[in-house]
Amino acid sequence: MNNIKQVLVVDDDQDIRELLAQYLAKNSFDVITAEDGVEMDSQLKMHQPDLIILDIMLPGDDGFTLCQRIRQTSNVPIIMLTANSDEMDRVLGLEIGADDYIAKPFSPRELLARIKALLRRSQFTPDNNETEAKVKSRYYRFAEWKLDTQQHTILDKEGTTFPLTGADFQLLMLFINSNEAPISRDQICQALHGRDAFANERGIDVHVSRLRNYLGDDAKAPNIIKTVRGKGYLFIAPVSREK
Repeated sequence: MNNIKQVLVVDDDQDIRELLAQYLAKNSFDVITAEDGVEMDSQLKMHQPDLIILDIMLPGDDGFTLCQRIRQTSNVPIIMLTANSDEMDRVLGLEIGADDYIAKPFSPRELLARIKALLRRSQFTPDNNETEAKVKSRYYRFAEWKLDTQQHTILDKEGTTFPLTGADFQLLMLFINSNEAPISRDQICQALHGRDAFANERGIDVHVSRLRNYLGDDAKAPNIIKTVRGKGYLFIAPVSREK
């Protein structure tokens, strides 16, 4: 069985495409590239990458538009590259479904660490030894939802299935395993990004807001995730487990 992971790099800068292709190949990744949305679409027709690195500033459709398009059909992990240090670019990327972001110029070693963390997160299942203690059942029921921990999907009361991104799934599992205790932004950041909460409190709030919206939970009158001032967030929906 071939366990080599494939990464699609979408960037109009040829130097960056070549740099990442060479660096990631040396670290045992299969890398395919595209310089714009047209080439990206072509690559996605031929391949099913395990992760996409997506630049924001592209000719034609920008990275935000492409991210939204990808999310219509796939929950593949996405890391967005931005040349703008403006927080709004990063927040918008998270709001439309990106899992992580990194600003240019970046360290290839840091990007590699982010890629590995995202891939581990996307493979978070009961069969993983590192998560076996935390995940004791395949299914979890809460509110009007049913979570499938093997397929990384949630089902509504009509039985309609919705895929979860790696970040959304990991965040939901963090809440489900919280044992009715508040979860701080620091804890969320460490779970999602494997680094200190220094990363961006606003970005963490966006992750939580995105999950709330996905679950149809009103932040002003929550039934699932409640904001606890000074402490973080509390999962208030009763949870039941099924094998």
